[in-house]
Amino acid sequence: MLQQKTYVARRAALVAQMRGENGILVFLGNAESPAQYFDNGYPWRQDSNWLYFFGIDAPLLAATIDLDNGRECLYADDFDLDDIIWTGPMPTVRELADSAGIRDTAPARALADALAGRNVHFLPVSRYYNALKLGELLHISPMACFRQGKKGCEAASLPFVRAVIHLRLVKDDEEIRLLDDACLLGQKMHTVAREGIRPGRIEQEIVGEMEAVAHAFGWGVSFPTILTQHGEIFHCHGHDMPVEPGKLLVIDAGVESKEHYASDFTRTYPTGGRFTERQREIYQLVWQCNDLAFSLVRPGVAYRDVHLAVAARMLEGLRDLGLVKGDVAEMVQAGTAGLFMPHGLGHNMGLDVHDMEDLGEDLVGYDDDQVRSSQLGLGSLRMARRLQAGHVVTDEPGIYFIPALIRQWKAEKRPFVQYEKLENGYLDFGGIRLEDDVLVTADGARRLGGQRLPIAPDAVEEALCG
Repeated sequence: MLQQKTYVARRAALVAQMRGENGILVFLGNAESPAQYFDNGYPWRQDSNWLYFFGIDAPLLAATIDLDNGRECLYADDFDLDDIIWTGPMPTVRELADSAGIRDTAPARALADALAGRNVHFLPVSRYYNALKLGELLHISPMACFRQGKKGCEAASLPFVRAVIHLRLVKDDEEIRLLDDACLLGQKMHTVAREGIRPGRIEQEIVGEMEAVAHAFGWGVSFPTILTQHGEIFHCHGHDMPVEPGKLLVIDAGVESKEHYASDFTRTYPTGGRFTERQREIYQLVWQCNDLAFSLVRPGVAYRDVHLAVAARMLEGLRDLGLVKGDVAEMVQAGTAGLFMPHGLGHNMGLDVHDMEDLGEDLVGYDDDQVRSSQLGLGSLRMARRLQAGHVVTDEPGIYFIPALIRQWKAEKRPFVQYEKLENGYLDFGGIRLEDDVLVTADGARRLGGQRLPIAPDAVEEALCG
C-alpha cells in the first residue's frame, strides 16, 4: 500500500474530473474466488481500480463517494473470533479506512441503503461475484455489468469511466518508480529463462524456473506465461514440448510486483544458440522495427502512426527478402502487413498488464476523433492515442508465418504477397516477437527497467553461447 495522502489525492482528482455530475460513485473490491471449493481459492488479487483509489488489499470491501456532498464511506464487517482463529489478528474496518484516509465506515449491509434511490455511477466489472453484487444492488442483469466487446459497458457510467481513464493513463513519479521496479524483476525473470534454454529440456522446466522469480520477489506473474517453439501461435500456453535444436523459442512473460504494477517483455531465442541464416534475416527485421518504434515515441505522436511506420518498415524488409512485392505505401494502405503481424504494435501498461481494458478497449486506447480500423493487424491495435508524457506503452512488433492465414489469403487472391516463396520455405518457420516497456517522457521516451535485455542478434547469440 502506498502513502495515505496518495489515495486521498487520487480520489480528490476523481471528484474534480466528475464535476457537473450528481449522484454517488460506487466501488466494489474483489472477493476471494474458489477454485475447487470455497476454502481452496485462486490466488488473491484485488481489483485494480480499487487499488488505485483506495489501496486496501483485502477482500469483501466496498466504498462510495457522494458527488453531492463529498462524503466518502468504506463498507465492510470486522472479523469475528471464528475468523481470527484461522487468520490471526486482523485490522479493524476503522483501521483500514484510516490507512486510505476515509472518514466514514459502515457495515457491509448498509451499502444497499446508501445506493437506494440515488443516481449510481459504477464501473464495468471483471469478476462474476461483483457482477452479481451490482445486479442485486441496482436491480439490473449481472451480465449488463460487464464490458461488451471493445466499446465498453453500456450500463456503466461513461463519465465515471472516462474520469478513471484520464487519471490512470498518465503515470505519476511514484507509479513510474513502481513500474521500473516491476520491469527490473521482469528482466531478472527473463534472464533466468534465457540461461535455462538447452536442447532436450522440457519447456515447463524453464517456465518453472522463471516464474519462481516472480513469486519469490513479486506478487507473481502479470499474465499467464507464453513460452513456445510455435511463435506463430500468439497465446500458446502449452509447455510440454522438449526444446529442439534449430527452433525459435518465443518467451513473452512479465512480473507483477508486490504493489501490483506490471511488466511485460518478449524475447525470441534460437534454441541451439545460433540463428540460421533465414532466422537471422527475419529477426534482424523485427529488431529494426522495435527500435524504429521506440525512436518515434514522443508526446503528440499518435501511436497509430507509429504502428503504420513499423508496418511500412516491415513490408520494405519483406520485399527485400522477396516475400512481398509492390509499392510499400500501397501495401500499407491495403493492410498487407496484417498477414505477417495480425496484432497491434502495443498496449497500455500499469496496474494491469493491459491497463484498464476491462473498462472498454476503445475508450482506453483511442482518442475521441480516432476510429478503429477493420483491417487485420491495425484493427487489433489496442493503443492508438496521441501520446502524452507519463503514458506507458509496450513496443512489440513481430513477424509470424501462420499457415492457415497464408492459405486463406492465397485462396482470396490477395495481392502483393509472394505465396509460392512462403509455401516453399516459411510455413514451418514459426514467429518472432520482440517487446520492451516504454515510458513517454517530456522530450521523447525511455525504456523501463534496468539494462536492456539482449536484443541485437549478435548480443543474443553471445548471451546464449558465451
